[in-house]
Amino acid sequence: MKHQIAHDLDSNLAKEAAVRAFEAYQKRFANFSPTMDWEADNKARIGFSVKGVKLEGSIDILPRAIELDLNVPFLFRPFKGKALEVIEREVRTWLTKAKNGELKAPS
Repeated sequence: MKHQIAHDLDSNLAKEAAVRAFEAYQKRFANFSPTMDWEADNKARIGFSVKGVKLEGSIDILPRAIELDLNVPFLFRPFKGKALEVIEREVRTWLTKAKNGELKAPS
């Protein structure tokens, strides 16, 4: 399942916002063991564990959007809307901070 979150930032700033969003997500939802590993400059593999099942996907930083592509097993598809809502809210928060020049080093 692919989902795009529009942005109007340069790619480096959009990537920094995505990294910060994921760091915040990792802290808040540590019980889901979220992981992010950058494969290339603008593409990362992400993963979560839910009830013993590993969910995997990717994040691509595109010129005008951050694209999420999650492989959601059939059993978890009823929850994908909520998952996307949480992820998008976190990413949008950090995109706004980036646009307003509010990105600070993680603590």
